[in-house]
Amino acid sequence: MNVVKHTQESPNRIPEIFSSMVFDDHVMKERLPKDTYQALKRTMELGKHLDKSIAATVANAMKDWAVEKGATHFTHWFQPMTGITAEKHDSFISPDGNGGVIMEFGGKELVKGEPDASSFPSGGLRATFEARGYTAWDPSSYAFIKDHTLCIPTVFCSYSGEALDKKTPLLRSMEVINKQALRILRLFGNQDVTRVTATVGPEQEYFLIDRDLFLRRKDLVLCGRTLFGAKPPKGQEMEDHYFGVLKPRVSAFMKELDEELWKLGVFAKTEHNEVAPAQHELAPIYTDTNLATDHNQLTMEIMKKVAAHHNLACLLHEKPFDGVNGSGKHNNWSISTNTGVNLLEPGDSPQENAQFLLFLAAVIKAVDEYQDLLRVSVASASNDHRLGANEAPPAIVSMFLGDELTAILESIEREEIYSRKDQEEMKVGVHILPRFPKDTTDRNRTSPFAFTGNKFEFRMVGSAASISGPNIILNTIVAEELSQFADQLEQSENFELDLAKLIRTTIKEHKRIIFNGNNYSSEWAEEAKRRGLLNLKSTADALAYYIAPKNIELFTKHHIFTAAELKSRYEILSENYCKTLNIEALTAIDMAEREILPAVSRYIQNLSETLLQKREISPAFACRYETETVSKLSALSDSLYQKLLGLKEDLKQAPLIDDPVRRAKFYEGSILADMEDLRRDADELEAITAEEYWPFPNYTRLLYFV
Repeated sequence: MNVVKHTQESPNRIPEIFSSMVFDDHVMKERLPKDTYQALKRTMELGKHLDKSIAATVANAMKDWAVEKGATHFTHWFQPMTGITAEKHDSFISPDGNGGVIMEFGGKELVKGEPDASSFPSGGLRATFEARGYTAWDPSSYAFIKDHTLCIPTVFCSYSGEALDKKTPLLRSMEVINKQALRILRLFGNQDVTRVTATVGPEQEYFLIDRDLFLRRKDLVLCGRTLFGAKPPKGQEMEDHYFGVLKPRVSAFMKELDEELWKLGVFAKTEHNEVAPAQHELAPIYTDTNLATDHNQLTMEIMKKVAAHHNLACLLHEKPFDGVNGSGKHNNWSISTNTGVNLLEPGDSPQENAQFLLFLAAVIKAVDEYQDLLRVSVASASNDHRLGANEAPPAIVSMFLGDELTAILESIEREEIYSRKDQEEMKVGVHILPRFPKDTTDRNRTSPFAFTGNKFEFRMVGSAASISGPNIILNTIVAEELSQFADQLEQSENFELDLAKLIRTTIKEHKRIIFNGNNYSSEWAEEAKRRGLLNLKSTADALAYYIAPKNIELFTKHHIFTAAELKSRYEILSENYCKTLNIEALTAIDMAEREILPAVSRYIQNLSETLLQKREISPAFACRYETETVSKLSALSDSLYQKLLGLKEDLKQAPLIDDPVRRAKFYEGSILADMEDLRRDADELEAITAEEYWPFPNYTRLLYFV
């Protein structure tokens, strides 16, 4: 096993290497003329238009900086609807007319690119023969150097203007929440704030396994998860991996990962072992949503590259191993002003607390009214394996606020005085609120959407997913509620009275979404049903809600998606769900037919020959082990083969179903069920087959041999 040795940068060099590969504010201020720098800053901070003449100056400075750093190429780095990033590299070279080359990069190349759009998912927005698509520079996100290439963050759209990426609607949603939040702040007399930004800190969970073992499993290579695998003698029941001492290879991986991320300006902060064996987590400091989304995409990419340096494989699938915890991506979301105020944090004055309560009420109302969209935003075939298990939030969307904050809201609803032993009484008339007592309740790790003091932790997001989708939804639904609140309060003749009434009414009408108990319990599922909350257990169940009339109205009203763009996302989600299960089914058939059954047959042959040899020596030998094992193996092999044939037949039926929702339901109800039946027999065969005969590494080796 060849492992690249790596030396950690000394701690005193961390400030020097941090953001060293980013064309950030410090570099721009140093290299750009003052007027160009100021114009670019206005574009980045206020969304102002950037003059084309300025783009040429920026491009030249960017090119000189990148070449000095060793870059030879540039690319428009974008995020198509595949969920990963895309890039087409062009070198800086241009002919000099004398048989040589010069290094050039102009404003035109910086601002606009033209990649082929036909081969990316479009959900019907583009026909295959209509190849033209455009990338356009996103100045709100810094350019950076990766693999000797200057990467320019861009948006991606079609020739006719439809968004073909995940970044364009994210930027739109950030503008919408800025606009509506400013309306609310103006009602409270705040004229200093000029911009409100949604901020995010996505905690990233992942598995690390030995790369040589990884390459010996077709299911891990092709599907990202194990389609077969008997449970190991030891799982996570001893609870000894969580926050445990890092193994040397894992520690070396994390050190190199930190360095590579820091060079790219990623705020990698916290790292530790997670609950499952071979599972780990990286948590960044949170920043504005656009930059956090870019950083998380880079984090997932760099994780895989750095893992290979240490002969490891990084698994980002939500459920790579059955029987142990899967991986999520906790999306810590808040909204902050450009004056440094977190709008989801209780303040010290009555006015600040009234403002906090109104923003909190908007989030409560948004999560209740658009619980379907939040569920759809995290829907995927891979995340379905995780949601609802006793390791992750259930598929039922609810909110955790903590006992004290919930009690305060109940007092507001009843127009009663709230008090606690160590605090003075708090009369809930909004305009005379004293200091707001911050929540003292422990965190609820089972809640899908938990308030944690100054932000909400959306815990349903899958580990492999782009965080753009969930944050587009969060930004848009909260902006919608703020818009409704502003419409009412802007017409008010008695602001304080109407504000108190609005908060009380909102709490009363939407408190059903608040649940502080155990989300894993069966009692909660029944209680949620009584409350009228949705329980969309799978992607197939959630699909249709994507294009529900109320949701189309929401997105078109705020210009986040056109109706056609929304329909395209619905088509892509359904196609990806079915394609994922189809690939998994074909892989399971291949492994069962070409690896498992032949291996078991060889073992049966070995046992049979041993049995015959023993009986030749003495007919009196009992030979129970060989006799009973051969019988079990033969019966299970026959059962496995019959289920294999059944899966093949069902796969033939799937393409005949035209309707996306019905086709997805067929894959869930038939194909996935067939695969689970197949796995039960295969795992039982593994448990009684000699390890030397089993054709691929087992769970013990995968989870513990790092």
